[in-house]
Amino acid sequence: MSSTYARAPSAAADAAAGQDYPPGALYVVATPIGNLADITLRALHVLALADTVACEDTRHTQALLRAYGIDKPAAQLLAVHEHNETQAAEELVRRMGQGQRVAYVSDAGTPAISDPGARLVAATQAAALPVVPLPGASSVTTALSVAGIAADDSAAGGFVFVGFLPSKAGERATAVAALAQQPRAVVLLEAPHRIEALADALAVLGHRALTVGRELTKQFEQIVQLPATGFAPWLAGDPNRRRGEFVLVLHPAPVAADSGQDTRVLQLLLAELPLKTAVRLAAEITGAARNGLYEAALNLKKSALD
Repeated sequence: MSSTYARAPSAAADAAAGQDYPPGALYVVATPIGNLADITLRALHVLALADTVACEDTRHTQALLRAYGIDKPAAQLLAVHEHNETQAAEELVRRMGQGQRVAYVSDAGTPAISDPGARLVAATQAAALPVVPLPGASSVTTALSVAGIAADDSAAGGFVFVGFLPSKAGERATAVAALAQQPRAVVLLEAPHRIEALADALAVLGHRALTVGRELTKQFEQIVQLPATGFAPWLAGDPNRRRGEFVLVLHPAPVAADSGQDTRVLQLLLAELPLKTAVRLAAEITGAARNGLYEAALNLKKSALD
């Protein structure tokens, strides 16, 4: 056990032990994506309580548990990864049917997003057994939180999680061409040995903004924002920038300037409908950002009163 976390198990028990942890259930547990201090107290308590800890890599998870002072015998750890998830799920469902609490962790972050876990969750639900999510670290939301993308930066709003693009050059180029048509923010993941190829492929997106997160939450974390065309030169500027795991946020495509048609549609709707209804319908008809249309509607109403 790391002396840094010597008090963690008792703190977790104090904070979380009074809650309900039903037997015969699957607990989907988020773990840190790099910084051990990002574990939650509830996660520590459930990992200590679990009869079985299912995980991508038993050696990795055993080291993680021991860092927090949780010592599980090897028999209580079961490998569940992309190659055996369907078969392993059958065994875990059997154990849950016998009343065991099963905690599932991926190697880092929140399971079943880009990591395994979804098939296990589906099998548990199909067996009418409870699935309990324990929220925590996620590279996707971590990167989005520092991208600075406002809700009205895109007419479409929201974001799309794509994850890893294809490894073959032609398929990757096709995928990037599709991203060029995507008006929403897009979250991508990439490994260090493929990051230069991805940077070259993204250059066709020109000046579309890109937030790059490298080694998020770790000692050598870097977060930069640059145009897509500047990503490859930035990587080339320092060999250290090509190390570690990457999370990229491709910002929404710039909203086209109002040619006057948006305002005309808004005026016609305002003549017949309440302001909020007119704004909502104008956004649906034109694809323009609702916040901008709302401001325009207020100005039109004010002009009519002057």
